[in-house]
Amino acid sequence: MQKLTWGNAGPLPSHSYICGYCGASVASEKGWHAQLSGSGATFAHLYICHQCTRPSLFDQTERKQTPGVVFGEVVKDIPDADTATLYNEARACTGAGAYTAAVLSCRKLLMHLAVSLGAAQGEPFINYVQYLADNHYVPPGAKGWVDHIRKKGNEANHEITLMVQADAEELLAFVQMLLKVIYEFPASVQKKEAP
Repeated sequence: MQKLTWGNAGPLPSHSYICGYCGASVASEKGWHAQLSGSGATFAHLYICHQCTRPSLFDQTERKQTPGVVFGEVVKDIPDADTATLYNEARACTGAGAYTAAVLSCRKLLMHLAVSLGAAQGEPFINYVQYLADNHYVPPGAKGWVDHIRKKGNEANHEITLMVQADAEELLAFVQMLLKVIYEFPASVQKKEAP
């Protein structure tokens, strides 16, 4: 492994990015640069987010940002802490490039969601999918999406198959929509109607 030589903090070429910590869209020009020892070639830049003041590393060789950008939006008003935690874990997995873990988290999230909404614990997974559909938590015509999450989760869990970014983002987009419809949107109306 080659050693890096870090320069002093100072101005850098302006760089626009989404902060992997706070999700802000920023254009930073403050931070550090690193060169490969003995070569003088720039290896990386470490930019400081002007919203949360945390550093993001940009590897010039791999064109990789660390921490990566998490996919999806924050969903508010999820009363079940485990469901909220699993959703945020799935989002964080996408930022870390752990797409198989994100898909597995989405699958597990459906089970937690169904149980938090009244389904019995210890049932086969298909029963949780059916519970969400039978109790109208899944919008009309979208039961196929819940089944798609089940199938992708099974594929990730039971087969020698790795999931890719598109798989994780597709499932997260659906789970996000489901959580917003079940929790966030009703809560926002209740807050507006509260005296």
